[in-house]
Amino acid sequence: MSEVDGSVSIIADVDNGPWPQLRRVWRVLRIVIHLLWGFMLALLLGAFWWPQQPRVLAAKQRWCQRFLRILGAELTVTGTPLGGSVFLVSNHVSWLDIPVIASQRHLYFLSKAEVGEWPLIGQLARAVGTLFIKRGSGESGGKAREIASRLQQGHTVLVFPEGTTTDGTGLRRFFAQLFDAPLLASTPVQPLAIRYLDGMGAPDTATAFIGDDEFHHHLWGMLLRRELRIRLHFCEPLEADRDRKGLCEQARERISQQLKG
Repeated sequence: MSEVDGSVSIIADVDNGPWPQLRRVWRVLRIVIHLLWGFMLALLLGAFWWPQQPRVLAAKQRWCQRFLRILGAELTVTGTPLGGSVFLVSNHVSWLDIPVIASQRHLYFLSKAEVGEWPLIGQLARAVGTLFIKRGSGESGGKAREIASRLQQGHTVLVFPEGTTTDGTGLRRFFAQLFDAPLLASTPVQPLAIRYLDGMGAPDTATAFIGDDEFHHHLWGMLLRRELRIRLHFCEPLEADRDRKGLCEQARERISQQLKG
């Protein structure tokens, strides 16, 4: 990972032959060790009981940076992250979006409830203060108030307003209910655009985690790749000075413009 330009690198094409298979096995071992270390670190820091400690947030960021290095990721970051308490919204392509964005700043996530049931990863997600929501459960109003409370405490929270993942070539409709959170907390909104690219700079749709994909199968395939390139752009922030529908639509438009670029 480059400390100068904010870059980390993941490769998009798959190798064949015995050496890539050995590399994949080596990466699996390193990931298992890294997950176990994350669990032990969470215990040592008291993250399961006090996830909002500053030292827990800092450790989470370093842990995610290390995780990307294990995967061999190349991440290029553009734009300027807004400081202070921010309501972040991003397009959603893969489970990998979370460690990518968390490697760049201290924040909390709103994640689908299923993630909380994943072995080890679910426990780690809870330890770092992740909020969970059941899709189609009608919980959006309550979660917006819970997010607003986090924002009012000076924290930053990231949501994926599409409510699901896509192949990265476009955007689904954004759900506006969660945009009540920045309005309640009088907190700015910063859209993020995340793209996974192949060696030619075109969208790498094979990276998408969609449909009936299972986490362990998706990760197993990713570990065989030589390279995975990721671009993350921090768009210009929006002030929470309009109704939630207008705020939602403007955030979606800013992300859409970046995905077309």
